[in-house]
Amino acid sequence: MEAGEARAEARGAVRDTGHPGERSRSFDAASSHHGAGSDPQRTGLPRPSADTPDALIAKLHQAVSSALKGKPEVVRLALTALLARGHLLVEDVPGVGKTTLAGALARAVGGRFVRIQFTSDMLPSDLIGVSVFDPSARRFEFRPGPLFANIVLADEINRTTPKTQSALLEAMSERRVSVDGVTRALPDPFFVVATQNPIEHHGTFPLPDSQLDRFLLRIGIGYPSAADEREILSADRWQQDPEHVIAVTDPEGLAALQAETERVKATEAVLDYVVAVVHATRTAPGVAIGASPRGSLALLRAARASALLAGRRYVLPDDVKVVAGPVIAHRLVLEGAEDVVDRDAAEQVVAEVLASVPVPR
Repeated sequence: MEAGEARAEARGAVRDTGHPGERSRSFDAASSHHGAGSDPQRTGLPRPSADTPDALIAKLHQAVSSALKGKPEVVRLALTALLARGHLLVEDVPGVGKTTLAGALARAVGGRFVRIQFTSDMLPSDLIGVSVFDPSARRFEFRPGPLFANIVLADEINRTTPKTQSALLEAMSERRVSVDGVTRALPDPFFVVATQNPIEHHGTFPLPDSQLDRFLLRIGIGYPSAADEREILSADRWQQDPEHVIAVTDPEGLAALQAETERVKATEAVLDYVVAVVHATRTAPGVAIGASPRGSLALLRAARASALLAGRRYVLPDDVKVVAGPVIAHRLVLEGAEDVVDRDAAEQVVAEVLASVPVPR
């Protein structure tokens, strides 16, 4: 038992202490620990007032954008994945705001945020938890792992072994975990933001295509514009601390927004358009494997969320087109690149498919 507890401590499990200063350190400690958690619902902020879905979405966008400057499209796509009950893969170089984005989302929705730094020695039990024997009660007690949070940042997911990757991706898909024959549901809502560096591959375990397919969207954040970077220099900071992002709703409010997203209407013409786009990826020149039916479902879910973000309760073909790249590109396997991820080439294929498929009138 002592060895197990020592290993858990070595993995960096940080718990809320209830003291405001220590909570702040726990949140910031994520940069140097394997996992760190904080609960924005205990920050003493006033409870968010009841809003219409459109007003609440606008506040969410504003709150997250206050922490990640000059990236409204990135924030919109992150909210698209969140509202559609999907998960987000962020591929980008270090230092562009991946942790800030996930932390700001967690603060804005009032949920518990955990950052997990993946390493090659991490075990599945370090994620999902472990049963520890309690000698006083003479029984095993389950101690939940860091996955039991509302928003999880899985940092550098490609640095851990396939076994641990599979444990995370199974939890993402099933939204529950099984330990010692007992199945336990993860919190609702449950949203994973996973990151990987597309440049550095030494000592990494690339995600196989079947696991990439589990992410609703894949995006990049990119460098700031020259004007935004100059403003950053003037303020002498890159992003606002996510600790300062105000909660505009709570997990129950977010769950209601997700339910509202599922009620967004899609006509038969839009459904046919989604099918046509996905089928076109399977016959596109240079594509070895096109998007699967799971890709069709993901495209429709993301399009519904895009429509809701635009203030509509019905899907337009433009909603499908605006999310098609982030939803489909990482699901394609290009000819001659079965062992290499060529993000730009895959996105170009999606753009050509959208240009070739007739848009319904």
